[in-house]
Amino acid sequence: MRYFFLLLLSTFIINMAEAQIYEVGVFAGGSNFIGDVGATEYISPNQPAFGAIAKWNRSPRHSFRASLIFSDLKGVDEKSDDPRRKERGYQFNASILEFSAGMEFTFLDFDLHPSGLKGTPYLYSGISLANHDNYYFTPTGEYTSENTNSWAVGIPMAIGYKAKIAHQFVLAAEIGARYTFSDELDGSVPDNEGRESLSFGNTNNTDWYMFTGITLTYTFGRRPCYCNF
Repeated sequence: MRYFFLLLLSTFIINMAEAQIYEVGVFAGGSNFIGDVGATEYISPNQPAFGAIAKWNRSPRHSFRASLIFSDLKGVDEKSDDPRRKERGYQFNASILEFSAGMEFTFLDFDLHPSGLKGTPYLYSGISLANHDNYYFTPTGEYTSENTNSWAVGIPMAIGYKAKIAHQFVLAAEIGARYTFSDELDGSVPDNEGRESLSFGNTNNTDWYMFTGITLTYTFGRRPCYCNF
């Protein structure tokens, strides 16, 4: 009985592995920052962003998704509508490498195997980790490195539209916000507790950043049986 159970379990796992469809591809677009330095427009890409994306489609309505995206976050007070920020004149530029994983939900069934064009709006959310170097502003306004780096935990929230444009290719356009639990991305709160007195801005609000762009993915895998999901 034990060997029969192991054989049955192995057969089930193999069938599950074969009966899925996967997507791998690239992301290209732009980023912008929303925090204590620079402009505060929510959708205003000012730096390039690029990366890789992978999906495991578990049903025509949901997928597990992971991405790795690199970008610079830039903020310039002179481009803000706030006269106090313009007068202050700070600016920062910090590179981030973000890993994100979560689930993507489609508004319509999105079965990639039937022929013909197919498209649907979708939502994505999960958890993100962004690695960044730490900086602070001196009393004279000089942007200075702390020679350390940190991980900013966040919640990604994206909305987009995707369409199958060829037999094995899917093109999507999306706008994604990242709410982080960190206030250190722009240097307004130093990572070193000994420099806490140099903090400024609204310390009750944490940092946000946006990714706006497109993804192109290649699909592969056998036609799945979605009846179990």
